[in-house]
Amino acid sequence: MFTHSPRSALLAATYQLGFSLLLSLFPCAADSQYTSSEATSSWQRYVRAPPSRLVRPKAILSQYTQGSVVNPEGLLTGTGPPTLLLRMSSDGGGNASSSSSSSSTATIAPTLVIDFGQNVVGQPVIEFAGAANTSSTGGWGGSGGGRFPGLQLAFSESLEFLSNRSDFTRSDNAGGIAVKSQPYTWIDQWSCEFDDKVCSDGLHGFRYLKITLDALSEDSPYTSAYGYVSISSIRLQWSGYLGTPETYSGWFECSDEDLTQWWYDGSYTTEMCTDVFRANDTEPRQAYSDSLMDKVVIHDGPKRDRDPYMGDLAVSALTMKLMTPLSNNYGLGLFDYPLWWVSCSWDLVMYTGNLSYIQAYYPTLLSVLDNYYVQNTDNSTSLLLRPPGYGDYAFIPRDGSAAYYSALYVLALKRAADLADRLGEFRDAARWRDRASRASRAVLDVLWDDGAGAFLDRRCEGCAAAHAQDGNSLAILAGIAGPARAASALAYLANATARPWGNAFYDGGGEALGPGFSDRVYAFISYFETAARFEQEQQTANVPTTMANTTTTTTTTGSTGTGIGGTAIDQLRRTYGWMSRRDPGATFWEGVGGPDGAKYQGAFTSLAHGWSTGVTPLLTTYVLGVKPLGPGFAVWAVKPPPPGRGRGNGEEELRWARGEVPTPQGPLRVSWERGSGSSSGNGAGGAEAVGMEIRVRAPPGTSGTVSVPAAPGDAEGKGALLNGVAGVGVLGADGYVVFEVQGGGGGGGGGEQEEHVVGYPPRGEKREAERGW
Repeated sequence: MFTHSPRSALLAATYQLGFSLLLSLFPCAADSQYTSSEATSSWQRYVRAPPSRLVRPKAILSQYTQGSVVNPEGLLTGTGPPTLLLRMSSDGGGNASSSSSSSSTATIAPTLVIDFGQNVVGQPVIEFAGAANTSSTGGWGGSGGGRFPGLQLAFSESLEFLSNRSDFTRSDNAGGIAVKSQPYTWIDQWSCEFDDKVCSDGLHGFRYLKITLDALSEDSPYTSAYGYVSISSIRLQWSGYLGTPETYSGWFECSDEDLTQWWYDGSYTTEMCTDVFRANDTEPRQAYSDSLMDKVVIHDGPKRDRDPYMGDLAVSALTMKLMTPLSNNYGLGLFDYPLWWVSCSWDLVMYTGNLSYIQAYYPTLLSVLDNYYVQNTDNSTSLLLRPPGYGDYAFIPRDGSAAYYSALYVLALKRAADLADRLGEFRDAARWRDRASRASRAVLDVLWDDGAGAFLDRRCEGCAAAHAQDGNSLAILAGIAGPARAASALAYLANATARPWGNAFYDGGGEALGPGFSDRVYAFISYFETAARFEQEQQTANVPTTMANTTTTTTTTGSTGTGIGGTAIDQLRRTYGWMSRRDPGATFWEGVGGPDGAKYQGAFTSLAHGWSTGVTPLLTTYVLGVKPLGPGFAVWAVKPPPPGRGRGNGEEELRWARGEVPTPQGPLRVSWERGSGSSSGNGAGGAEAVGMEIRVRAPPGTSGTVSVPAAPGDAEGKGALLNGVAGVGVLGADGYVVFEVQGGGGGGGGGEQEEHVVGYPPRGEKREAERGW
């Protein structure tokens, strides 16, 4: 039975798929006065998880059925007559071997393909009703050469790579069953039936299962390619987190059904990756560790890399459950991951309020920042230097001072300083902020490229003049790039890296580092660029901004859905729309490669990879608009996107969003809605006063801010209402009117009350039907 680890332990082991996602999978505080069952149930139709841990297939793909297969549809229900696969040799004998070495006179191997409807993870369970091989005299018996009729299983996440070999397998000789004559239940376990012959891989992540009555020559003398096999039913024993609607304590929905579905697809992808760590399914990297046995961890993917190192999830292996040294001689030196651990530790505190975690690991924090990275700093520039022999999240061959490492370093230092302040370690906080300032200045001085208007990947003799997605995105999120440089860098990436399947992680200069780099899209690192775009859009919501550097000048109007405005949603649509419209659907790929947007590593590519689920926290944070500002959401902010987002390429503007984010104090519920009318033109409200209403219900004991885009003509923001009262908000430089509110029940006006209503009521228009709770 699947068991939960403490929520804080799982949250410590994740970053981007992180907090709005995994918090959606774990219950709120037990004493909360609200429960998700009170909320509208329309979001539940988007949930992908199967209803139970025993999963039945959805379809038989008849175009792949060949040979003598009787009643294949019986496998879908497990009732009625069994499915029969029958194969006779031309001479009636049973001594011919497999299709890999069979005679030309052999009959067609009976074959069928089962479709589970979407990617699934677990162990197939087959109920056999009986079997026999063909005897040497042509009759039925169990003695024909001492062989059992052989069944070959091949698994694949996509039809593109469905063949007689699984798209990922431990061995080309795996996937066999020696089917016994009497009825019995077979469960796919990592084992061999006869010494090192007739072997199975065990747990699989897949959508399609190909079943063939056949035998490998390597499995001789135990299996025969001839005879019959009778199957009563096939099911999957689900092994991942079973994220049924009743397990969700956080949720999301908006006016765009694609975006809404992708939120739940990201959640489902992560559910497939969340599983108990077992010693027998850690291939291919032999990452066994006694410290992890029987604990719930987030694997990189369900099909392969079922390892607890959190590289593909951009988190550190140095969390509370993952910090002990790995045994079995497994080592993978990744220069950036300790910095991700620092950043994730800050997220853990902000989303759960678990300060005891960082107190326990504060000595590790000191060691990481004041020893390891200090030793790997270029004292002449203050930039980090990646030593030879180390990799990073994509194993990019770029030793030296890449912008990505130093930008991530600045982000980690700033977040560590905030944690140090909360623990009263003010000297450490001051030292880390000073170092972050020096590293920021170095990134600007050494790596900013005036000609391109973006940050170089590296500047060194013999280095390619490449501009990378990671360094530019993190330089913006870390606060290294000011508004002008941030807008310029994002415009450069949009022009140089945009592909129909997302934004590539390098411009054309990246081809010197690896073939196809300028076409390859990682949804993982795209998360940070998309977040940077959302941040930039909010900061430039109202006023046209001129971004200038020494050689380029670009003007964007934030509310038009062009330029910087609207590009975050556009990037989401290209990145996740490409994957969702292609086999296997419902889950997100490890990487997309060019020049045609294919699976970037062919059959080996994981098509359900946790690091690609950033769409879920992005939509919660920037479309619903919810962020923590204090540990455990004690202080929070609600800031929906400015109008015009979602428009372009024939797409309609986002009109409303609603959802719930669980906190230690209880759920934080938010809904917002715009009235009908045009939102084009300068100013967040657009040419017409379309109106916008935000509703927030926060748990008791918390406080926060609710920000609404200022309407045109409201130069001081005094027209915005808080619970029917005007003139109590403050207009910020970003064009939002900000209101301070308290959570909980009772009170009125701007004080404590159950629900706060903020915004501009539509003029001359009846508000749409209640989108309440």
